[in-house]
Amino acid sequence: MKVIIIEDEKPSARRLQRMLKTIGINAEIMLHSVEEAVNWFQNNTHPDLIFLDIQLSDGLSFEIFDAVDIKSAVIFTTAYDEYALQAFKLNSIDYLLKPIDEDDLKIAVDKFKAHAPKNQSVTLDFNAIKNLLVNPIEREYKKRFSIKVGQHLKLINIEDIECIYSENKGTYAYTKEGRNYLLDATLDQLENELEPNVFFRISRKFYVNINAIKDMVSYTNSRLQIKLNTFNEQDIIVSRERVKDFKNWLE
Repeated sequence: MKVIIIEDEKPSARRLQRMLKTIGINAEIMLHSVEEAVNWFQNNTHPDLIFLDIQLSDGLSFEIFDAVDIKSAVIFTTAYDEYALQAFKLNSIDYLLKPIDEDDLKIAVDKFKAHAPKNQSVTLDFNAIKNLLVNPIEREYKKRFSIKVGQHLKLINIEDIECIYSENKGTYAYTKEGRNYLLDATLDQLENELEPNVFFRISRKFYVNINAIKDMVSYTNSRLQIKLNTFNEQDIIVSRERVKDFKNWLE
């Protein structure tokens, strides 16, 4: 079975390649942009299966299908949440939410092996998917947290939170008043509950509120250090693989 990966973040592509190898699949070809993918498909035999990231460095991956008649099955890999991915349910073999889980990957591959059509072009309704992602359905994000403080419950408004971070297996919200509150959720669980225009996950450990950023400083290994208005308990570093997305988010 010939498999390729199209993913602009090279560490993510290599991680997926390693995960596939553990289930007996060699994905030797990795492409990292729309332009690179189009050139490759125009000059090579199409694979049986593509692992396809939606947002590439030079545009949406759907542009590949506008330029080339792809004759492969597709498994999307994306950070978009399930709410925005309802269009995929009838349009692809499967989709995997980042960070990709090993069990989910195996299920998706097994589903492809069991149900993939042979020698057929992709018949995805890309316009429906693109419209849903570019113009997502209105949804409600978390407006406040209910925090247990002793025998009392305290309401913390989302706009009062400078950052949310994990430490010693706990998740904490730090407010502009300089207080830390323990949350009953992990950072991964909060992924789909925080307004993406306000909060950005700069690393596996930190979410920051754009309205709380006081300064940004170049840091070692092409990273960024964030200075918030009042939080100074520890360094806040944008991981190298997220610097590009962070800069785009700022704009």
